[in-house]
Amino acid sequence: MSNTATGAARTSTSNGPISADAVFQASEASFAILTDAMPQMVWSTLPDGYHDYYNARWYEFTGMPVGSTDGEAWNGLFHPDDQDRAWAMWRHSLATGDPYEIEYRLRHHSGTFRWTLGRALPVRGSQGEITRWIGTCTDIDETKRIADLNALLSRELSHRIKNIFAIISGLINLTRRVAGGPRPELVELAQRVAALGRAHEFARPHSEQSAPRMPRGTLRGLIGQILEPYAFSQFDRIVIAGDDVAIDDRGATPIALVLRELATNAAKYGALLVEQGQVKITIQRSGDDLMIDWSERNGPYLSGPPDTTGFGTWLAQLSVERQLGGTIERTWHPEGLHVRIGLQCSRLHR
Repeated sequence: MSNTATGAARTSTSNGPISADAVFQASEASFAILTDAMPQMVWSTLPDGYHDYYNARWYEFTGMPVGSTDGEAWNGLFHPDDQDRAWAMWRHSLATGDPYEIEYRLRHHSGTFRWTLGRALPVRGSQGEITRWIGTCTDIDETKRIADLNALLSRELSHRIKNIFAIISGLINLTRRVAGGPRPELVELAQRVAALGRAHEFARPHSEQSAPRMPRGTLRGLIGQILEPYAFSQFDRIVIAGDDVAIDDRGATPIALVLRELATNAAKYGALLVEQGQVKITIQRSGDDLMIDWSERNGPYLSGPPDTTGFGTWLAQLSVERQLGGTIERTWHPEGLHVRIGLQCSRLHR
């Protein structure tokens, strides 16, 4: 770190006065010892982004000679496909003072590229001016590869479930042909299975290649499609009311996942378990703010929230809060569950 101490301020100890330069040098030495003891790579830059400090972990990881990555030379250690993106994000942080956070592939001393999480925050002076940037690089390669493998396995399992829906539909149609003559109950069953398959296609884990490329549609249309398998009855079991907003594949998947979870639980334990049970979904829009209310009634009596929280409930929470940046609240009334989802319309489409 550069020595920028100014002035003639002094402090003193029992051994006599200590200059500001000495205090500053002692502070730098303590900083170097602290960062060298950390498992992360630590770096520091001047306000203009010039890299002038790396801890020992950086040089151990990269295998580069000390001082060889000062200035802008650090970008050359990134994977070629990540360099422009990392440089653009770093320039944005320098221009705005926004925190810097990015995942990129950094060249290891073995010659391979490993996934790394880079973060940096500005250090500000008494007037709010940026005096330095302090950053870290954390090796996340193993964690990221495990997550990618789990995502691949989830997509493969989900694809097999999709095929099961197709097999069931085929068996129903075969039964209709063997039985001969019109069989309305089998036609209705086939339609329900097909609707479940469409709901699963929206909510299942996707890769970029397999994600449904639906044109921009409407939220009410999506809700109707996802809940179609649960609506069969002589009663209006499911009512969709209120405003409507545009939605495309960006928002369709997390919304479909939440709705399927709510509908599945309602069919197992709530209003859709009994024939007279009803679910009302009300959509209210105010500017960019959107509120979706799920209200159940005429179902089994509820004494309070469940004793345990299932994986599906956690996944629904994750979909709303992480993917859509919204909120989800559940209230267990004796007459039925009420769920309120709040988010921004702009998060539902590109």
